[in-house]
This record gives sequence, C-alpha cells and structure tokens, in this order.
Amino acid sequence: MHMLLVITGGAVLLGLFLLFGHLWGGTRPDLALAAKYFIPVWLAVALINMWVGVTKAGYSVREELPILLVVFLIPAALAAAAIWRLSR
Repeated sequence: MHMLLVITGGAVLLGLFLLFGHLWGGTRPDLALAAKYFIPVWLAVALINMWVGVTKAGYSVREELPILLVVFLIPAALAAAAIWRLSR
C-alpha cells in the first residue's frame, strides 16, 4: 500500500511540475523542460524513501532496491512519455 501511495505521489508531483511549467512559460518546450526537471527531483525523493525504509523500517538495502526501481521508474516513465509527447 505504501508503494502505491509513493507512486501516486510521484504522479501528482509530475503534475505539479507540469502545472508550474505551464504557468511560467506555457509553451510545449517549457512543459517538456519542467518534466525533465522532475526526473532528478523524483530520483532524490525515491532515494530518500529507500533510506527511510532501510534506516527506520528495518529493511535491508537488498530488499529495498527492487522497490526503489519500481517507485522511481513508473513516474519517471510518465515523465519520459510527457517529454516525448511535448517535444514532437
């Protein structure tokens, strides 16, 4: 359940980045740039989520790595799709 909430949070954060890209520029390249900025920010958030899982919840790094990949890749793939679509 926590993993689904984090992934949903990533999708919402991507939406916020796109909203601010629209508010500050409004053109398709500006929206694509906002989605590009989202990816490293989301990587940092996913790594912090992994760190909390290891240090506070007691999971090992080996147990948390697959979760990190899923949690990072799904919103990052949504961002990549947005970048591809907006760059056309």
